[in-house]
Amino acid sequence: MFRALYDWVLRLAHHRHAMRSLAAVSFAESSFFPIPPDVMMVPMVLARRDQAYRIAAVCTIASVIGGMFGYAIGYFLLESVGQWVINLYHMQDKVGQFQAMYGQYGAAIILLKGLTPIPFKLVTIASGIAKFNFPLFVILAAITRGARFFIIAALLKRFGEPVQAFIEKRLNYFAWGFLILLVGGFAALAFL
Repeated sequence: MFRALYDWVLRLAHHRHAMRSLAAVSFAESSFFPIPPDVMMVPMVLARRDQAYRIAAVCTIASVIGGMFGYAIGYFLLESVGQWVINLYHMQDKVGQFQAMYGQYGAAIILLKGLTPIPFKLVTIASGIAKFNFPLFVILAAITRGARFFIIAALLKRFGEPVQAFIEKRLNYFAWGFLILLVGGFAALAFL
């Protein structure tokens, strides 16, 4: 079922607009889009291992810029759309608690969540809502996203052929596992 999509992404990796497409997905995932850039990045690195670090750099830069946009969404829309949602659910006193907790643990949250499959947009928007220190947010986002994408790129560059063979042999398992992690990440956030 996932073979056609996987083959399409591998072909896209050689397309002249591949880097721009990857940058767009990385930007969008950090601010409003639910699918992480790994879906494009992994096949792109497997197809072009000689450009692994360039691909990781594009992912990182676009993700951090998208994170700034996500931060702005949380920061500027809290007073309009956000306030309506807060009032609707009678959560006025919880916003203050959230902002205090984020002020104390925000750096750790940004660093840890940026490495996980939990959509990064949730971290960026929450950082804006909490009015987390913006320059520090940008630095932490660059560190965590850079670490994530460059580690993936380094592993795929070093162990590319066996990893590619392993993935292709078990493509359906990987695809379903990825979907379960993605849905699980959203479900976990609903209970936090």
